[in-house]
Amino acid sequence: MTKKLKITFLDSSTMDPGDLDLSALNEFGDCTFHKTTCEEETLSNINEAGIIITNKVNIDSNIISRSTNLQLIVVCATGVNNIDLIAAKDHGVIVCNVANYSTPMVAQHTLALLLNLCGNTHKYIEEKDSWPKSPIFTRLAHPVTELNGKTMGIAGSGNIGSLVGKISEQMGMRIHILSRDRSSSSNHSEWPRVSKEEFFSGSDVISLHCPLTKENEHLINADTLNQMKPTAFLLNTSRGGLVNELALADALRAGEIAGAAIDVLSTEPPEKEHPLMENSIPNLLITPHIAWISLEARKRLLEGVIDNIRSFLSGNPSNRVA
Repeated sequence: MTKKLKITFLDSSTMDPGDLDLSALNEFGDCTFHKTTCEEETLSNINEAGIIITNKVNIDSNIISRSTNLQLIVVCATGVNNIDLIAAKDHGVIVCNVANYSTPMVAQHTLALLLNLCGNTHKYIEEKDSWPKSPIFTRLAHPVTELNGKTMGIAGSGNIGSLVGKISEQMGMRIHILSRDRSSSSNHSEWPRVSKEEFFSGSDVISLHCPLTKENEHLINADTLNQMKPTAFLLNTSRGGLVNELALADALRAGEIAGAAIDVLSTEPPEKEHPLMENSIPNLLITPHIAWISLEARKRLLEGVIDNIRSFLSGNPSNRVA
């Protein structure tokens, strides 16, 4: 009798709050589901698994070297910065991700954050108790910014960045892209690629859609924030490490930029002392990494995970990143 392959999902609650059927994963072997896995539990939760599925759990070289049965890591996300790819390669462990499952939803959330910033919607809603006292029912207490004719700067013109740009164009915005060495994207060649200096000084809105690398860590820092217009907005629905968060907090307090909206932080969940968690920071919107969580996107993600496992077992791994 053939021994069933052991599969472990280390943090299934990040993908399924109760509205998604994960039972299809049992087709491929003996699947164990852990809702969450903390650092101290990772090795024991992997146990003798040949395949692990993870969204946010860090898999470092120590974990990989001690997981002797491990053959495949499926990251149920596009970014794989939580996996030691060099260690995986050294130990013959294949790593696959899932791309494009969240593109419509992340673009939607990015623009929703921008529209809230531009309309100061959150501030008007918070003061509804004062509406009955208004002599007219058109309050002008907070400025509203029109996007038509403004310039959208996009860092990362992959699928999500391109969709954000296309939607922004429909609102009358001009688009330019941050020129980066070794960028492989040729999407929308009609959008000008501009230097770093022109990108930061010439954008009315900057939206980040690039993966986190050693080269672009803290792309947003005190210097680049200082180059931005005082009327500019910053959006980050990509990776928290792209932003020097202390510098952003200082810039918002000093009024160096008009506002920021982010869905990701460098540490998730954030500690209480996180520099962006203070309520005193003006014109800052933070959502808890929810840009991708529509049911439709999570269904596509599950399909991608299943396809990755199926293709691996057939001897032709797909979406391989290591």
